[in-house]
Amino acid sequence: MFTFRKSRALLGAAALTIGVALVATGCSGGGTTEGTAGAGEGDGGGEAITVTFLPKNLGNPYFDTSSTGGKAAVESFGGTFGEVGPTEASPTSQVQYIQTAAQQGVNALVVSANDPSALCDALDEARTAGTKIVTFDSDTDPECRDLFINQATAEGIAKAQVDLIAEQIGDEGEIAILSASANATNQNAWIDLMEAELEASHPDIELVDTVYGDDDDQKSFDQTAALLQSHPDLKGIVSPTTVGIAAAARYLSTSEFKGEVALTGLGTPNQMREYVEDGTVTAFALWNPEDLGYLAAFAAQALVDGTITGEAGDSFEAGDLGEFTVEEDGVVLLGDPFVFDADNIGDFDF
Repeated sequence: MFTFRKSRALLGAAALTIGVALVATGCSGGGTTEGTAGAGEGDGGGEAITVTFLPKNLGNPYFDTSSTGGKAAVESFGGTFGEVGPTEASPTSQVQYIQTAAQQGVNALVVSANDPSALCDALDEARTAGTKIVTFDSDTDPECRDLFINQATAEGIAKAQVDLIAEQIGDEGEIAILSASANATNQNAWIDLMEAELEASHPDIELVDTVYGDDDDQKSFDQTAALLQSHPDLKGIVSPTTVGIAAAARYLSTSEFKGEVALTGLGTPNQMREYVEDGTVTAFALWNPEDLGYLAAFAAQALVDGTITGEAGDSFEAGDLGEFTVEEDGVVLLGDPFVFDADNIGDFDF
């Protein structure tokens, strides 16, 4: 079942709430925050485990919160946390950061991949140098990493979004998808499964378009406007990306389409609360991204200290979240997606 560490969500993540109004943490130029983790002294007096997070891009509120969880986990086991990354989510923009982390001898690199294969050469070099590779949120090809921390099964995420939009439009009519980047592994997997679910179970719903906002707020906002202009009979939009759904909701909330065109997908309570309360959005889904980063950091620690090797059946403890088991292809599953609506959104703060 989907797990919330409520004390962390209410006390920790509140400082880095996800929302389009959040101040971006990305830096100009090199595009790094907090610096790359270096060797240090852990609580036990030995050399600290160094864990560096590499999100798809900096300044993305979703990854601000996953990094909050990662940092909390690393500090809890006496490690040294770092975060680096590009300011734009392009297929090869993460390569230089992988290479630098390996050169600096980072023990573990936690990566949300912008492309399933474009990073593999750099990741292979890092693994050869002794760096453990954990992907989270968006995977690489399995042979390029040690573990993948999956937020939920792709099938579960896809079905949840299809079920939501089907309910909101009366199970018939035209819908469109507003995705992140065209190369994003997780987005493409969900879209493929959503298309299959629509065909199998919702014959009266027609998917008329899929567009890409590249996890950029303004581009996602503009793509929403373009969709509504290009498809005057559109009844719903599904945006399986936190940046996209917030931008689409912002557009709809002040347009003639508010209350007429349904919007759902993957968002967070704090970024979507105003749009649920004003009637722009009925319901949406997500997991807790703070928990995802927290789990990924503990998985990295378990690889570095030899508790696990990444083989199916391995198990490890992940602090407040409890015990997790590695599944086939080196996958560790956080849990099921959770649906937020007007009845429960006030209970959450992240």
